[in-house]
Amino acid sequence: MRLKPHLRTVFLLVNMIILLLPIGGIAVLRIYESELIRRTESELIAQGAFVSALFRDEVLRVLSASGGTEPGTPDAQRYGVPVDPRLTEVVNRDDPLRPLHPKLDLARDAVRPPAPDPEVPTIPPDRYAVAAAIRLNPMLYEASRITLAGIRVTDFRGVVVASTRGELGLSLLPREEVKKALTGRHVSLLRDRILTEPAPAWDSSSRRGRVRVFVAMPVVHGDRVLGTVALSRTALDIPKALYQNRGYLLVGALVIVAVVIPVSLLTSRTISRPVTALIRQAEQVSRGERSAAVPLARPGTYEVDRLSNALAEMSVTLEKRADYIRAFASNVSHEFKTPLSSMQGAVEILRDHFDGMTPEERQRFLGILEEDTARLGRLVGRLLDLARADVINPGTERTDVPQVLESIAERYRAAGMPVALDLDPAAETVSMASTTFESILTNLLDNARQHGGDGVSVNLATRRLVTGASGFVDLIVGDTGKGISEADREKVFRPFFTTARAVGGTGLGLSIVQALTAAHGGTISLEPSTSGTRFRVCLPR
Repeated sequence: MRLKPHLRTVFLLVNMIILLLPIGGIAVLRIYESELIRRTESELIAQGAFVSALFRDEVLRVLSASGGTEPGTPDAQRYGVPVDPRLTEVVNRDDPLRPLHPKLDLARDAVRPPAPDPEVPTIPPDRYAVAAAIRLNPMLYEASRITLAGIRVTDFRGVVVASTRGELGLSLLPREEVKKALTGRHVSLLRDRILTEPAPAWDSSSRRGRVRVFVAMPVVHGDRVLGTVALSRTALDIPKALYQNRGYLLVGALVIVAVVIPVSLLTSRTISRPVTALIRQAEQVSRGERSAAVPLARPGTYEVDRLSNALAEMSVTLEKRADYIRAFASNVSHEFKTPLSSMQGAVEILRDHFDGMTPEERQRFLGILEEDTARLGRLVGRLLDLARADVINPGTERTDVPQVLESIAERYRAAGMPVALDLDPAAETVSMASTTFESILTNLLDNARQHGGDGVSVNLATRRLVTGASGFVDLIVGDTGKGISEADREKVFRPFFTTARAVGGTGLGLSIVQALTAAHGGTISLEPSTSGTRFRVCLPR
């Protein structure tokens, strides 16, 4: 048996999946990891900006202090190396604000191999830079104890003059970021981290990431580079970031769960309860209970409200159809029973008394058989016409109303029944096939001839009604017969009702007309009249 979950279960599962999506997205997507890297880069940029400003001021102080006592001391405007003239953001000092934004992205930036080891320089470090770094070393050491960042300050030749890692006197020129920084560029890049020790504990201050962020900032005065500040720090990895924020994540998850579960229950209650009520109504309808399906008082949602109204309308339609079929079957059996009983009686009399009958008596009973047979044939034919009218599928055909009316009028005039026409030129077409339109007219004219008797005349009038985009055509069929009594006016469209049974009426003509007009979006009605009978047929243009 195929599993069919309850609606409330489906809603609960869907909401739980939605709940897990943010957490799963943080764990899987590299967007969050890139943000952690940019945060580390931003921290290094901030530290580098302070160290760069301190080292520049110290170099300028040392140069100023030595300018009057030592021969050959360079001027501050000539100390260092020139900035690459293409770097307008460094050379142009008109704008006092020069923000440096983090830009590293795992999805875009390549992760380089581990940083190469420092080399022994061919020339010693600049003595002014060394003198300026004397006061800087203790500050860097204290700062690194808090920030855990590796900080190295080089002179304008790339030789380390201050460091938190004990690399004084070695050259960092083999490193890409330092070489570019000596031209005046700010450089940020990623390198693989060399893991030589086991992963630290979750609550350790050390980070577990496999990517290290490197930032190199030039120390610039005017258009000269006095040195560089090279910083590095392991980026915070996703697992540890989640661990560090576990309290907030847990509280957030509990809040989301506390919201999702009531919302899920409310949603399932809003939908499942009315759906359950609709199922119960549908089961009652399937058992044949009458008036079981009614619109729900509290459907909950727009869709359920529409479904409830549709089910109630369907139930009413089914009940009407069932009543129609029962009444139709009863009428058919009654209509067939009368001629069949007459035919059976005539056959029994002929069989029992055929030899003793006179020729006139035999002809009389044979005439009864012939008349009842013809009546049954008419009934069968009209029933077939009614069945076709009930299931007719309107197409896109159009009928020329004046042409068909004039043709039918000539036919009935030739048969002895006067037909007058009063046609509106604007009522030129109707949306139905010409054969269907002729069937409607012939049924109405035959009905007038059967009930009006000899000497009856008919008037056919058309009028155009302008309603909506296309409008309708009114066809008025009035005769000069004896009319319909008030007692029979409500029964004229009922199948098998007729007051002209003696002249061959079956009581199905008006039912056929009603079915044909309804199938094409039209109507037929019996209009008040001071004399004779007056039918109004309204058909779409």
